Amino acid sequence: MADSESPAPESQNDVRPIHPDVKSARRRAFLGANAGHAIEFYDYGVYGFLAAYMAANFFPSTDPVAGLLASFAVFALSFFIRPLGGLVFGPMADKVGRKKTLLTVLLMMSGSTFLIGLLPTYHQIGVLAPVLLVLARLIQGLSAGGEVGTATAFVVEYSGPKRRGYSVSWLMLTAVLGFLVGSATSNGLANVLGDESMSQWGWRIPFLLAGPLGAIAIYIRLKLEDSPVFRALESSGDIEESPIRAASRMPRVLMLTFASIVMHASIFYLVSSYLGVHLRTVMNFDSGMVLWVSVGSLFYAALLMPIFGHLSDLVDRRNLLLAASIAGCITMPAFFLLSPGASNPVFFLYLWAVVTNFGLFSSSVNALLADLIPARIRATVVAFSFNTPIALFGGTTPLIATWLTDVTGDVTSPAWYFLGTALVTTVALLVIKKRDFIQEPAVLGNIVKAEHRLTS
Repeated sequence: MADSESPAPESQNDVRPIHPDVKSARRRAFLGANAGHAIEFYDYGVYGFLAAYMAANFFPSTDPVAGLLASFAVFALSFFIRPLGGLVFGPMADKVGRKKTLLTVLLMMSGSTFLIGLLPTYHQIGVLAPVLLVLARLIQGLSAGGEVGTATAFVVEYSGPKRRGYSVSWLMLTAVLGFLVGSATSNGLANVLGDESMSQWGWRIPFLLAGPLGAIAIYIRLKLEDSPVFRALESSGDIEESPIRAASRMPRVLMLTFASIVMHASIFYLVSSYLGVHLRTVMNFDSGMVLWVSVGSLFYAALLMPIFGHLSDLVDRRNLLLAASIAGCITMPAFFLLSPGASNPVFFLYLWAVVTNFGLFSSSVNALLADLIPARIRATVVAFSFNTPIALFGGTTPLIATWLTDVTGDVTSPAWYFLGTALVTTVALLVIKKRDFIQEPAVLGNIVKAEHRLTS
């Protein structure tokens, strides 16, 4: 690869800077990616916070538990459709561009979420109501499956190799904030309106907000240019015509990137979903305390992410994540094994360790994926490697943890599930070698380097 001070001549597919003001373009790119990402995950997460109201309106039953389970089944269904969304939109991002794909998935997510707020209920149109709800959730799942891989590729390709961890950490932060805004909106409305009004019509409001919020994010994303790396691929004629086929020829990369996400999937949904169950059933906290501890934990983790993301750019990212996964082998089992009977101060110490571990690991694991995947199939492989473990080990986390507790009668039994996920990721990170990290082709490297020099 040519030295950054001596870029390849212009005859090598034009190495002139692609944009006259890279810093301005980068700021707009990060704003557009993160604003859309936050709204994607607000839209995607708000259903879970309104599950009880959705059950009453779309799955009425003489057994309230059966209705709630049906509502949660629809929630889980959107997770299992995410890998398919990744297989549809990851290749689209690698073939026609990151920007067009980001616009498409955001339009799908905002539109389907807004439509949920307009759906007639079971009492109005009968069985067609849950059918329409399932279709809307499937569209949400497809969209979420396409968002993560595309947004990750877009952001890392604007940030450059030396700022990948910090830049990608903001995507994870905005995803967490999107969940938090969804929680705050849903719970705030329930407190203001009361259960009766919330059940009758108030549940629609958080979904309808997706319309104007999505319109703002779409407007911002329309103003973006595609990533300099994708434009370099276009310029050099290195666009991959069949990203899925190309990815299938890299089984080692697929295995390592998949396994690297397994712990992220379990610890993310431990903190964001199952924690509330644990606080109620094991620690006997009241609903107000559960809400504050759950929200506070997510907010604290989000604040840590840019710090740890920046740290991953300064040290060996793989070794930092390996240390975090080894810590996960200790902190997550200890949280379950030691919290029963623990005093509140001791319990919060265990919780602090888990949440800190979550902030550290999740901050930059997607940046590690980008380090291992060639740019021409980056969105495709990130989409597969992220969404498949999320479907298998993330969305199912509350279900598996609850099932283990019920079958064994032991509230500490989920410890072994979470230990298993941490061990899978630890082994994968140990297996990753220096030769696994991607060196981009010389032409692509020269074009990107030419742009980066403008920011120095």
